[in-house]
Amino acid sequence: MKPKKNSLSDLGGIMYSTNPEFEYEEEVDDTVTLPNQQQDFRVQLDKKNRGGKAVTLITGFKGKSEDLDVLGKMLKTKCGVGGSVKDGEILIQGDVRDKVVGILQKEGYKVKKAGG
Repeated sequence: MKPKKNSLSDLGGIMYSTNPEFEYEEEVDDTVTLPNQQQDFRVQLDKKNRGGKAVTLITGFKGKSEDLDVLGKMLKTKCGVGGSVKDGEILIQGDVRDKVVGILQKEGYKVKKAGG
């Protein structure tokens, strides 16, 4: 049995079809999150377009966005700061590069500090 669609946004933008036999095919996210040892992160300090405030930027994650959200939450919690996950990158408030590199290495990830 198919799950019921409750609103138009559940249809992914399809508003109306005149074809009585039309069935919308949902896109399936087939990306697989790589194991910790195969992930290759770059940790850098970024100040551009942030009003002079520094953020630690972690890039290079390959996998599902849900797993990236979990990793971002873990890093924010262990560093004791705020941040966000956007466009496949983790933003951690402040200059906590050394702490982030240590945490990721302890978890088994390959990590390099990038930039100056």
